[in-house]
Amino acid sequence: MINERGNRSECLALGMLNSNYSHHFEGAMKFGVIIFPGSNCDHDAYWTIEHVSHQQARFLWHESHDLQNCDAVIVPGGFAYGDYLRTGAIAKFSPVMESVKKFAEGGGLVLGICNGFQILCESGLLPGALMRNVGLKYVCEPVQVRVENNETPFTNACEKGQVLTIPIGHMEGNYYCDAATLEELRRGNRIVFRYCSPSGEITAAANPNGSLENIAGICSSGGNVVGMMPHPERSAEPELGCTDGLKIFESMVGALATR
Repeated sequence: MINERGNRSECLALGMLNSNYSHHFEGAMKFGVIIFPGSNCDHDAYWTIEHVSHQQARFLWHESHDLQNCDAVIVPGGFAYGDYLRTGAIAKFSPVMESVKKFAEGGGLVLGICNGFQILCESGLLPGALMRNVGLKYVCEPVQVRVENNETPFTNACEKGQVLTIPIGHMEGNYYCDAATLEELRRGNRIVFRYCSPSGEITAAANPNGSLENIAGICSSGGNVVGMMPHPERSAEPELGCTDGLKIFESMVGALATR
């Protein structure tokens, strides 16, 4: 229930956004894109889903528990709640994340991109944490990542070992976990992407942020939740200079179509 005039206005504005931007494709899957205060990649993800992947998209407000019967949820990049305290530390308490947790526990597909990855780790949906980059500098550039696991709903359109060029843009992308968690990730084939050279070699020089074992993305034990620091929505159209990121969205659509 909405008790404050400001919240009513925000929800009305959200409804107008969905109404104005939404295109309806018969038989299409429905993706939900969460909007937090400080999100700045939500519209990019929405555009990629609707106008490139030709699927339905809906904006999901951070103060609402309603996931609008979406088939998949995207936790987008940005600076949720201004990254105060710690990246994702406040966002994990938002009502929408309570619903996302239940959705994921039921097998729903959840993709966290950049700040979304940080939020998923803070929320306990993925293990580990994203720390400050080595060098303590914001890094924004195209990088290469190698697909380590192509058997997830997010990578089934890729080949194992395939090198994708996808941009990054973050200050806290340095993935870390303890030794026991790392062993679980290895044993469960849960390391999905690793930073690599253009030829696919895993080297220190190819690691833009100091991430443990060059980890760029991981998945949950069930494979239905993935977090990744690179931004696939920023490399999904020829106009952006690369289309490798589209494979992530194509994989999700293909996985949902077979459910």
